[in-house]
Amino acid sequence: MGIGRKSFSQSRVSILPNSRRAILAFLHDTLMAGLSLVLSLFLRLGPGISHYHPRLLFVYVASFTLLAAAVFLATGLYRGIWRYASLPDLFAIARAATVTIFVFLAAMFLVTRLDAFPRSTLVIDWFVLSALLGGPRLLYRLVKDRGLDHLFEKSRERRVPVLILGTKDGADIFIREMVRDPRAVYHVVGALADSPSRVGRSLYGVPVLGTIADLEGVVARLEARRRRPQKLILPSGSIAPAPLGRLLERADALAIPLARLPKLTRFERDLDEPRRIVEPIALEDLLGRPQAILDREGMATLVRGKSVLVTGAGGTIGGELARQIAALKPARLALADHSEFALYGIDVELRERFPGLSAPAYLRDVRDRREVDDVIAEAAPDIVFHAAALKHVPIAEANPLEAILTNVVGTRNLALSARAFGVSQLVMISTDKAVNPAGVMGATKRLAESFCQALDLEEAKKAALRTGEKMEPGTRFTTVRFGNVLGSTGSVVPLFQRQLAAGGPLTVT
Repeated sequence: MGIGRKSFSQSRVSILPNSRRAILAFLHDTLMAGLSLVLSLFLRLGPGISHYHPRLLFVYVASFTLLAAAVFLATGLYRGIWRYASLPDLFAIARAATVTIFVFLAAMFLVTRLDAFPRSTLVIDWFVLSALLGGPRLLYRLVKDRGLDHLFEKSRERRVPVLILGTKDGADIFIREMVRDPRAVYHVVGALADSPSRVGRSLYGVPVLGTIADLEGVVARLEARRRRPQKLILPSGSIAPAPLGRLLERADALAIPLARLPKLTRFERDLDEPRRIVEPIALEDLLGRPQAILDREGMATLVRGKSVLVTGAGGTIGGELARQIAALKPARLALADHSEFALYGIDVELRERFPGLSAPAYLRDVRDRREVDDVIAEAAPDIVFHAAALKHVPIAEANPLEAILTNVVGTRNLALSARAFGVSQLVMISTDKAVNPAGVMGATKRLAESFCQALDLEEAKKAALRTGEKMEPGTRFTTVRFGNVLGSTGSVVPLFQRQLAAGGPLTVT
C-alpha cells in the first residue's frame, strides 16, 4: 500500500513552479496583478487617487495580488513557454484575469462590501491585467524570433535568397521558420500566389509579388533590385507531373534550381540540419504514369504453397521479386546468384523477415549448364523467375561476349533445364530495350525472348500432336519486359540524380 501511495503521488503534476524560469514567470505575473489594480484605480480616479485612504488601498491591492497568485497557480498560467507564446496563451491569460476579478469581487464584497471602491475599476482592470500579462510574453517571443537581424539588413546578405511558389500547403510554416531563425540558411525575398486574389498581400512580412504565371517577370524585377533568387521553392502540397514538368522547364530557362519542401509527416530527414529543409525535385515525380493496381489475390494463387526459384536473386529486380514472393507464403523459395555478396545480402534479409520459410541459397552461374541442372534438380521448382542478366548498357557494349554468354546462353541453359525437369512455368524478366534493339544489351535480351517463345510454341505443338487438340504445354514460357526500375542498380534515374547533383551534364544512353 505504501508503494501504491508513493507511485500515485509521484504521478501527479505539482501545482507549484518547479523550475527557475517557471518561478520567475509566476513572480512576474503576481507583480503584474498588483500593479494592474493600482493602474486601474489611477485610470478610474485620475489625480484623485492621491486622496484615497492608504490603508484601504493597501488592503485591496494586497488582497487582489494574493488572490491572483492563487488563481495563477490553480490555472497553471506560469507553465506556458514564453518563447512560443501564441493565441492559446492569450486565451489562458484572459481566462485567468476573468477568474481573478470575479473571485476578488466576491471576496471583497463579503469582507468590505467594496466600501469606497469604484465598481468600474474591475472592468478597467480586466484589460490592464490582460495587457500586463500578455504584452511581455509577446514582446519576448518577438525578440527571440527575429532578434536584431531586422535592424541589420547586412546579416541577410549571407543567406541564400529564395522565391517560394505558393502561399498554401506549408509555405507559411517555411516563411515563419526562416524569419524566426537567425541561423536560417535561406532568406525568402518574395512569394508567388496560386491565385490573383492574394497578390499584393504578405505572409509574415514577405510580400506576395505575383502569381506563378508571373514567375519570369517577378524574377526580372527582383534582379533589377539586386535580389535575384538563387532557388525556387515549391511547398509540400502535391502537384501533377505535367505542370511540374513545365515548372521545371521554366526554372531551367531562368537558370534557377527548383526544390520542394518535405511533408511535415516525414521524419527520416535530419530536422536539425537547416540545409535539409528543402529537397530537390525527384525525377520520378515527372513520370506521369498512374499507379497500377496489383491483383494481389491472383499473385498469391500463383505462388502460394509452391516451390519457386529466383535467379539473379541478389540484384535489384531479383531481390524485390524474392521479397514479394516470400510474403505470399510459398512452400519453398530457392535463391540463385553468381555474386556471393549479393546472394548473402538477400539470404540474410529473408531469413530475418521470414524465419519459417525454406529459402536455400545457391551460388551458381547460369552460363554453366551443369550448375543450372544441379539447382533445378535439387530445388525442384514449380515456377522459375529468371532475373539473372547483364543489364548495364555501357558494360554490355564494352563486353559483348560476356553479355551474350549471360543473357542468351544463360537463358537457353535455364529454359532447356526447366523443360527437361518438368518445371511448370518459367517467367523471363526482359527489358524494354528489346523492342527494336539498338545495342548489345537489347539485342541479347531479344534473342533470349525469341528462344523462350520458340520453346513455348514447340511445347504447345507437341501437346496438340499428342492429343489432337489444343492444350497447355508441359512447361509454359512467358516474358515480362521491364523499363527503368526506379532506384534499381544502374537505372537511369539514380544516374541522372547523381549527375544533376554534380552539376551535369546528363548522359543519355
